[in-house]
Amino acid sequence: MGPSDQEAAEQRVREAVRRHGRARAFTEAEDVISAVLSDPGVQEARERVEAAETEMGAELGARLQPFQDCYDQAVAEGDADGLAGLCAGKHGRWGRICVLPDGHETSMEDPHWGRNSEGRPIAWAGSAPDDW
Repeated sequence: MGPSDQEAAEQRVREAVRRHGRARAFTEAEDVISAVLSDPGVQEARERVEAAETEMGAELGARLQPFQDCYDQAVAEGDADGLAGLCAGKHGRWGRICVLPDGHETSMEDPHWGRNSEGRPIAWAGSAPDDW
């Protein structure tokens, strides 16, 4: 085995160790996240947040429903321009898309608002990417 063959073999070993270390770190992180999320106190807090978001969504619904109607119409018509002016705030993984205009957080001082995956009005603070 020549020097270049030995270097290549050592590189493969380093890469395998790096992949194994990364996979182990992800597994350990998932275990910790699962343990935290299954904690009764965390579950209770999540339920209280969801209840507050649902209540606030219903309270704002009468005033903000026209935005949902415009969103629904833009989706039905495939109106890309109409959809492009919407807030980027979403929690796609949870079926939430904010239907308010872009910049509403500063100009209207409203939280994100739309419908949840069950079709109920919901309001929320913050955002997360679809693949989060």
